[in-house]
Amino acid sequence: MGEQPIFSTRAHVFQIDPNTKKNWVPTSKHAVTVSYFYDSTRNVYRIISLDGSKAIINSTITPNMTFTKTSQKFGQWADSRANTVYGLGFSSEHHLSKFAEKFQEFKEAARLAKEKSQEKMELTSTPSQESAGGDLQSPLTPESINGTDDERTPDVTQNSEPRAEPTQNALPFSHSSAISKHWEAELATLKGNNAKLTAALLESTANVKQWKQQLAAYQEEAERLHKRVTELECVSSQANAVHTHKTELNQTIQELEETLKMKEEEIERLKQEIDNARELQEQRDSLTQKLQEVEIRNKDLEGQLSDLEQRLEKSQNEQEAFRNNLKTLLEILDGKIFELTELRDNLAKLLECS
Repeated sequence: MGEQPIFSTRAHVFQIDPNTKKNWVPTSKHAVTVSYFYDSTRNVYRIISLDGSKAIINSTITPNMTFTKTSQKFGQWADSRANTVYGLGFSSEHHLSKFAEKFQEFKEAARLAKEKSQEKMELTSTPSQESAGGDLQSPLTPESINGTDDERTPDVTQNSEPRAEPTQNALPFSHSSAISKHWEAELATLKGNNAKLTAALLESTANVKQWKQQLAAYQEEAERLHKRVTELECVSSQANAVHTHKTELNQTIQELEETLKMKEEEIERLKQEIDNARELQEQRDSLTQKLQEVEIRNKDLEGQLSDLEQRLEKSQNEQEAFRNNLKTLLEILDGKIFELTELRDNLAKLLECS
């Protein structure tokens, strides 16, 4: 009674991106157990995989499903009920072939069971309700996907350099140059950050619009499923089947409600990022104004420095002329001293002679 596992293997699980319908999105960080289950009560086969307590695959095998090998280690199939495409990456080609054989085997068993059920229902002349819908077209498998690769997460590091403070004994010109270079580097960094934030803002706005459309589609799907549950409850002759469909539809509704909550939280986060981007824009404008003020002050200091250089040159010229005058006076003084010395010697000789 109930469901029993009849075949199990391990693989990396992927689902098609609901937005692009081209890229694969990993739903498991590592290889998980993927099992075929048989429900003897309902006579159906299902593929189930759990990542912890979360069901990442819950697919009922139908006769119109097809499992496609897109590479030596990767296979996929479309589930119209779940409105998605599942992909499995295996560690070897043998595991992929074994899984594909079991898929074909249980698909054939599901077809036979459906034919027997239809024959039985025709004999009893009771109307049957079959769920409509075809398989989604399977997208091409990206060449970068490998069943044995782990999910890659880019590492982002941020480096910050300490700012050198100018000394009090530095010249005004060098001090202003250091400040000017510092603010220029700060402005360049802010321009780069502003460009990145602008791009992120545009992308976030586009994502918000897309998610709003998805939310509207999920709400319509939920309403349609509620109506479907109501219609199935009205069919008393198939109470067991209705109960089963009701359980599945309620589970789908719960998943859609959880998805809605996640999208609403994501929208709130994007709004907060937009506010942060606006604050950074205001800071950039303030720093730009400060840089302009520093440039004006730098020009004033350059003018003062030019005046000081002219005054210094003039003072040096005056000192040179003063030194030349002193040399001339010293030469004259030496001559006078020599003449006085001769005069003293002559007077001394005269005194001795007298």
